[in-house]
Amino acid sequence: MLKSLHRWGALAVLLLAAGAASAVGPGGVRKQAEMGMQLSGQIDIAPDGSVEAVRLDQQDRLSEGLARFVQSSVMAWAFEPVVRDGKPVAARSPLMLRLVGKRLEDGNTQVSIRSAGFETYDPESRTSVTASNMSPPTYPRPMYEMGAQGDVYLILKVGRDGRVADLYVEQVNMTVVASESQMRKFRQVLGSNAMAAARRWEFRVPAAGAEADQPHWNIRVPVRYAIVDKGRSLPDDEYGVWRAYIPGPRERAPWISDEDWENGSDALADGGIYMAGRGKGPRLLTPLEG
Repeated sequence: MLKSLHRWGALAVLLLAAGAASAVGPGGVRKQAEMGMQLSGQIDIAPDGSVEAVRLDQQDRLSEGLARFVQSSVMAWAFEPVVRDGKPVAARSPLMLRLVGKRLEDGNTQVSIRSAGFETYDPESRTSVTASNMSPPTYPRPMYEMGAQGDVYLILKVGRDGRVADLYVEQVNMTVVASESQMRKFRQVLGSNAMAAARRWEFRVPAAGAEADQPHWNIRVPVRYAIVDKGRSLPDDEYGVWRAYIPGPRERAPWISDEDWENGSDALADGGIYMAGRGKGPRLLTPLEG
């Protein structure tokens, strides 16, 4: 994700805990809290679209039970067969996952796979959209002063000139708790701020490969707003770590096709630009979360 880093006297981190809370206001919002974790790895896909093998990165950082759950879930997936020269072939794909943990009333935690991606960002690629000028947004002062932090997930339509022709906020996840009306305002402020910066971004468009002749390209870009202590920075590696947040509603850009909308954007790894639809990797046929 693009990280907008700002110094503050104290680390503004809210630990979201499940507990007794009222049905309205911040207490009701707190009940929506989820724990999220991002994982990555590789999968081998058979010619018939079944998964032959799953390899998770840094598996030693995961509990045995969690690793087993992820591997067994992914092994049960089915993909649209990968075709080359008119014939189904075996394929290997990058894998990005967002796991979600939800506290149940009986005290147990339910873990599910919320979203998945099958592409890694290569800033030197000539076959995908890459960054040319992407100055990160500044932190909105009211949000900074309140310690309001969050992740904005943008989808952009990039024209052949490398400029942003259209853009939309798909989702905003917050790591602070307030009333429902305040949370909506927080999401609107961060979303509008991210879009204002993104309108000025410029990209290098595909110069080779199947994408080179397209009239435009849809890309997804995560933008993180975080406040850190003076003299400290954001963790460089959040891999395999549960992170608490309040999920915002996911909204669909008017021009996005069903295929481009299939999987959520919150599985995407930090610091990347990701093609939506065409060129995004193998197509998963198995519905996630059931």
